Amino acid sequence: MRDTLEMAGLEGLDQDIDRATEALLAQQRPDGHWVFELEADATIPAEYILLRQHLAEPDAPELEAKIGRYLRRIQGADGGWPLFHAGAMDLSASVKAYFALKMIGDDPAAAHMARARAAILALGGAGRANVFTRILLALYGELPWGKVPTIPVEMVLLPRWFPVHLSRMSYWARTVLVPLLVLQALRVRARNPRGVRIPELFTDAPPQGPKPRSHKHPGWALFFNVLDRGLKLVEPLWPRRTRRRAIDWCRDFVTERLNGEDGLGAIYPAMANAVMMYDALGYPEDHPDRAIARRSVEKLLVIREDEAYCQPCVSPVWDTALTAHAMMEVGGVAAAEAAAKGLAWLKPLQELEVKGDWAVQRPDVRPGGWAFQYRNAHYPDLDDTAVVVMAMDRARRQCDAGRDYDEAIDRGVEWTVGLQSKGGGWGAFDADNEHHYLNNIPFADHGALLDPPTADVSARCISMLAQLGEPADSPRLVRARDYLLRGQEADGSWFGRWGVNYIYGTWSALSALGAIGMTTADAPVKAAVDWLLAIQNPDGGWGEDCDSYSLDYRGYQPARSTASQTAWALLGLMAVGAGEEPAVARGIAWLQANQRDDGLWRQDAYTGGGFPRVFYLRYHGYPLFFPLWALARYRNLKRGNAPRMALGM
Repeated sequence: MRDTLEMAGLEGLDQDIDRATEALLAQQRPDGHWVFELEADATIPAEYILLRQHLAEPDAPELEAKIGRYLRRIQGADGGWPLFHAGAMDLSASVKAYFALKMIGDDPAAAHMARARAAILALGGAGRANVFTRILLALYGELPWGKVPTIPVEMVLLPRWFPVHLSRMSYWARTVLVPLLVLQALRVRARNPRGVRIPELFTDAPPQGPKPRSHKHPGWALFFNVLDRGLKLVEPLWPRRTRRRAIDWCRDFVTERLNGEDGLGAIYPAMANAVMMYDALGYPEDHPDRAIARRSVEKLLVIREDEAYCQPCVSPVWDTALTAHAMMEVGGVAAAEAAAKGLAWLKPLQELEVKGDWAVQRPDVRPGGWAFQYRNAHYPDLDDTAVVVMAMDRARRQCDAGRDYDEAIDRGVEWTVGLQSKGGGWGAFDADNEHHYLNNIPFADHGALLDPPTADVSARCISMLAQLGEPADSPRLVRARDYLLRGQEADGSWFGRWGVNYIYGTWSALSALGAIGMTTADAPVKAAVDWLLAIQNPDGGWGEDCDSYSLDYRGYQPARSTASQTAWALLGLMAVGAGEEPAVARGIAWLQANQRDDGLWRQDAYTGGGFPRVFYLRYHGYPLFFPLWALARYRNLKRGNAPRMALGM
């Protein structure tokens, strides 16, 4: 009787998997790739409006109206704008959103503007905003440049051994900072042809300074704050020739990494800063460098019938590789062909020629990674590379791809291994990017100036090596395993840097530990499994709020169940042999019950990480391919169809 009921349940599961698969197949692009929207908060759409006015570009009333509707819709009930869906207001995002709406013509007396203004003033006003917001305000003349931390453009000429050097910062910090140094050195002023100002967002009382940040070390913070005051005094005395040479260096740095229509660093803040830098240096609109930099920004727009917003970047490599994994988990002719088409699209995107900034630390390593975006040759990342390599290895096992992927896999592994940090883990873009004292400089109030090794990226690299047959006792895998185990929290979970949060980190770690042969018989795995079982929601799903990145470290914060986080928890449990736990069946049932008529899942929650506490992401693809992956893996386990599964994912 039980077998009959189980078979009936699997038949229903087959139907749900088929519906989700068909829906995802319909979203594959003709050339084979998948790309889904990548949404952040109000900051970047607002900055896009202000960029156009900074450059005095022709009016675009229809586009502005659509962005305005988007900004009004995501305004929070408290009057401000949050960093993630249903979160508390963020002062800096709210200042930019208010400024943008006023710029496009919203009446400051309108109810939504009055509520926003009151909320901003209640938090101390625009003078208390973060550094990047204060820089924008300085560009518009709303704040004097003296209220912005000073980083002399001449710093780019310092030798590499100097404690504050670009090579010691993360890739995103380098690409954002270099053009910004030029804007600061030239004291650029936005054109602002409409003459819109926001004095009403400042309080009469002098600014009290930003709130203390948990990443700050009192001694280092005091040192760098004193240094900042000294730099402000001596800045007017810098020799003009030296300043000119430094500005030229910045221009050359940006131009070398311009990256065509995919943009500097392929991230909006760097791309927008590059456009403003070229403008400040007198480049006309039709100059090839400025023109292509400007076009790169336009490619980030998502324009719908009623609304529009600007993405922080795009994620086609990540989306395609992960969807290919889900398709290979599903199996069958149509899914296998779609996965093969996606991998064929990915293969030529491997960077085999350019030695990017990562080569400063690893000059003897050959290129071989994949980037997150369509193109970003100077900045491939370890996470994407590991996931792509595992997908290609899986394809050659399952789909008789033969030698088609052998060279790509070998080069990807070579590059990944070459960027292992000394402590055994991997960062996202660089090796040994762990100069934590730099997070104390006033410019780094976001606490995200560095790219140190993280549990989630390291777990992906471990999974890749294990799937490719690396012996569990090899020195590099032992160092990586030990790094991962050292990072386990007391409650059994792992912190998730690039996904929210402990559920993401724990899924990643369990996948890696399962790949190297660890099971619930091993204490670290059992503790992690017990933690996942303990935080399952009563409805059978899993959820976690972005507040788990809180400043006072409260750890995991429960939230309503989401499709992506439920899938992560299920995949983590199944990776270490806990697939027979009743909690897994309940989680699968939650996914089935919450599948929409179109075969997919809806998720408004932000479950992607940009910078913890500062910047979160809503990957529109996460509630699509991860639940399908989990359902298919569950079915495969139930039917004993292990060959379809990748060891590491």
